[in-house]
Amino acid sequence: MGLVAKSQRSTWGWLRLIVLILALIVVAMNAWLSQLRSTDWDRPLWVVIYPINADQGVDTQLYVDALLEGHFDDIEHFMAREARHYDLPLETPLEVYLAPPLTEHPPKPPQNPSMLDSVLWSLNLRYWAWQNDSWTGSTPDIKVYLKLHSPKTHQVLEHSLGLQKGMIGVVNGFASVDYQAQNNFVTIHEVLHTLGATDKYDLSNNQPIWPDGYADPELEPLLPQAYAEVMGGRIPRTSTTAEMPESLEQVLVGEKTAQEINWVQP
Repeated sequence: MGLVAKSQRSTWGWLRLIVLILALIVVAMNAWLSQLRSTDWDRPLWVVIYPINADQGVDTQLYVDALLEGHFDDIEHFMAREARHYDLPLETPLEVYLAPPLTEHPPKPPQNPSMLDSVLWSLNLRYWAWQNDSWTGSTPDIKVYLKLHSPKTHQVLEHSLGLQKGMIGVVNGFASVDYQAQNNFVTIHEVLHTLGATDKYDLSNNQPIWPDGYADPELEPLLPQAYAEVMGGRIPRTSTTAEMPESLEQVLVGEKTAQEINWVQP
């Protein structure tokens, strides 16, 4: 009986592994097809923002409750302006909508993850996003979970992220009108990650990397720059310093990023 039981456990173990592998293949194929359709640019992409009171603060909740879709108009205007620069035959590349606030928080990414940890967390995030959806309109192309924190705490925010597989962004921002322009910049940065754009700054010091992380890599003299490249993240001022842009009016989509999101051919 012991050998039979052991054999049955081994069989079930292999079956579970096969089912997991098949599930991963289906998820990967679906993510690939979604990303491919999203960068056809034959129609506007729907971005739905889900605000979350990340610190349970009273002032944070007041700001969350007061949010309107108009607070995110700069994102639409930015993408329309930059698309015109690259002669994209689409007047409105993105349409941004605001979902009712959520009370649940998305799962945090693991610290120093292995490849398996990252895959499992990504699957967990997508499952969580499927379970926690306050949006009642048409299915969005990209979901952005905007975790808002009170600026009174002066805390250092966790790193925001955007997943190309799953088309999901998790953005950390401050619950204040004074920070809304910055929140919009971080949001579009992560949205472009979901469309295939890569970071163009040094992760060790947040300095934009020349040439792709510079808005004008051929400027003479090269520094200081006047604009930030959207995936470079900051405006290079000197060889060792860079500043966050005050708004999306100080941000451009560089040539490499335009290639990555299929606005131009390499």
